[in-house]
Amino acid sequence: MTENVWGYRETSGRSQGVDLTGFKVEAADGGIGKVDKHSDEVGSAYIVVDTGPWIFGKEVLLPAGTVTRIDVDDEKIYVDRTKGQIKNAPEFHRDKHLQDEGYHAEIGTYYGIGGPFGGSPI
Repeated sequence: MTENVWGYRETSGRSQGVDLTGFKVEAADGGIGKVDKHSDEVGSAYIVVDTGPWIFGKEVLLPAGTVTRIDVDDEKIYVDRTKGQIKNAPEFHRDKHLQDEGYHAEIGTYYGIGGPFGGSPI
């Protein structure tokens, strides 16, 4: 288990330079939407998923550590969380997520070691 929820797993298949925008995102129990935005910044990598009508047009921020596999050919990203876990995550704030360290820590705690999924492999 990695302690850095903000970094891609070595086994995810993440290739630098591949634009993930528009890739479909699959939770452990089904599709949740498409990638609207992503970052490969070291120590702060993430994907923002537009959930469309699934959660009334809500966007969710998923740290890169939740990504288990990226299939470039099928343009799909697989994450190790269920729809319910993602739906119950702290609300995504587009304006705050890059500037507010408290918000960044809240998301990291929710998905990481100190959060409700601390026992699950990340």
